[in-house]
Amino acid sequence: MGNNTKISKDLANRKLCVTREFNAPVEKVWKAWTDSSLLDKWWAPKPWKAETKIMDMRVGGLWIYSMVGPNGDRSWSRAEFKTVSPEQGFAYSCAFCDEDGNIDDSFPKMDWLIEFKTTAAGTKVEVELTFDKEADMEKLIAMGFEGGFTMGLNNLEELLAA
Repeated sequence: MGNNTKISKDLANRKLCVTREFNAPVEKVWKAWTDSSLLDKWWAPKPWKAETKIMDMRVGGLWIYSMVGPNGDRSWSRAEFKTVSPEQGFAYSCAFCDEDGNIDDSFPKMDWLIEFKTTAAGTKVEVELTFDKEADMEKLIAMGFEGGFTMGLNNLEELLAA
């Protein structure tokens, strides 16, 4: 399928929308997003890797993970689940944090909504990120979010094809 990641920015509403189609059934794509042993294989852009510390996928539950760089440096994130609808979608609020999950307010927070839709070819994943402030959205973009997340989705496509 190649790189069919579509990213659109809606500055007025402080939203980033990412759409990607995968040649795999919803059950398989959902599992890759929600089973930490699979998620850790694709979430980080190479040569970084993701390592989940806690994955408690229920409303109010947390996903705490780190991105580990090739030199061993770590960047921690914390997601708190707001909604979970198996094989349809989930939402969480996300922030940078320390390894104990304490939020680092110097980085932008964001809300993620991820939806899974069955298509003729497989599954369409729609991701919507919403920010409190336009400056937060611009900061994340400046940190390389678009390229990094696209690389992660490319990793997911390889994982699903394997």
